[in-house]
Amino acid sequence: MRFPPALDALIRELGRLPGIGPKSAQRLAFHLFHAPAEQVDTLAETIRSAKAALDRCPTCFGVMSRGDDACHVCSDAGRDASSVCVVEQPADLLAIERSGEYRGSYHVLHGALSPMHGVGPDQLTIPALLERLDRSEASEVILATSTTVEGEATAMYLARALAERGVPVSRIAYGLPVGGDLEYADEVTLGRAITHRRRL
Repeated sequence: MRFPPALDALIRELGRLPGIGPKSAQRLAFHLFHAPAEQVDTLAETIRSAKAALDRCPTCFGVMSRGDDACHVCSDAGRDASSVCVVEQPADLLAIERSGEYRGSYHVLHGALSPMHGVGPDQLTIPALLERLDRSEASEVILATSTTVEGEATAMYLARALAERGVPVSRIAYGLPVGGDLEYADEVTLGRAITHRRRL
């Protein structure tokens, strides 16, 4: 069945969003079709306003309000600026912040190395990270990239680049989720949990 061109275009654009497959895009498109016009107008205006009102922090490349000098983390004098946690996306920064276990600074790469997709160091904020570390006296860089092939490749690339500069580097530990059963853990996760065990 062919949809009207306007609906096809809406489904196609919604499908460009991360995590939205063709069926989800179609479901969202029909939801918007059935929604009151005011609700759709509010959503569209909120998207436009957010795009206009947000910017990247000049220090960590996290999200900040346009016009601010820095994001809320970088402008917090109580943070430990000698520790830099490197993450792939702003959402990763928020996840670590929710844990309440880290009080250092961050650096957001806005992606991971992926030569197959044309993503090299210059397409990420890696040059800015290296410049930042050359200007500071960081006592530790924590690599908190994902455990995907791209995330691991990014961590290895950064570890080598930072080792040449004499910057101490650590990698976040991998393990089992709290409340998880061993029998349901995959072999890689379980193997890493054993490898990175710590003494009590």
